[in-house]
Amino acid sequence: MNLMIHNESHDLPTDAVLSVIDVAKTFTLHLQESQRLPVLRGLTFDVARGTCVVLGGESGAGKSTVMKMIYGSYGTDSGRILLSHHGEVLDLAAAQPRQVLAARRDTVGYVSQFLRAVPRVPALDVVAEPLVERGVDRPEARDRAGALLARLSIPERLWKLPPATFSGGEQQRVNVARGFIIDRPLLLLDEPTASLDARNRAVVIDLIRESLGRGSGMLAIFHDADVREAVADAVVDVQAFTPAREEVAA
Repeated sequence: MNLMIHNESHDLPTDAVLSVIDVAKTFTLHLQESQRLPVLRGLTFDVARGTCVVLGGESGAGKSTVMKMIYGSYGTDSGRILLSHHGEVLDLAAAQPRQVLAARRDTVGYVSQFLRAVPRVPALDVVAEPLVERGVDRPEARDRAGALLARLSIPERLWKLPPATFSGGEQQRVNVARGFIIDRPLLLLDEPTASLDARNRAVVIDLIRESLGRGSGMLAIFHDADVREAVADAVVDVQAFTPAREEVAA
């Protein structure tokens, strides 16, 4: 599968939850006499509701950089990142920090390769927290979190322990459970199956398909070709938007 999605206009298409338009990104290498390293140029694609778009390209092509720009961790040099947020269009490339935080709370979820959780909080509450923040009663939120943890083969004896005490694979499954506990309009997935066995990879594939069926849009990075083929509706070749490395300049 090697389908490219383009948005030639400057508006958010009616079926899209995300539209990335002509985005460029350069890093400044402060330890190398402030040389500038162009990473991306002209990046353009859409993510429609109910579809999974996968970022393709070799390691170092800028896939994780794309995710971080959309999530607001990195700024952009130019271009627009349009998000359907509470019925309006928010340009994440120009948004204020409070707007980015609001988008993360209500519209954009992010499942990274690494679990970031408050120390000493039990795994059950780590997963249930997004529900509690949205007004779900804590007992119900914990029941739903427990069901998801069980589905991902986290034994009940571990639910009261903080995830920091878990193995890498167990932490990743807690991370996945937290990401899928609620349906957000857009979910970013950065190698969600990287440290999982075949059984739990299959569970994650099912969770992705179920969430897509409920209308969520997804942008994902998968190095696992089987997972990519199972869920991808389109692949954006990030390499095609990577400037030649000889363009590094002071």
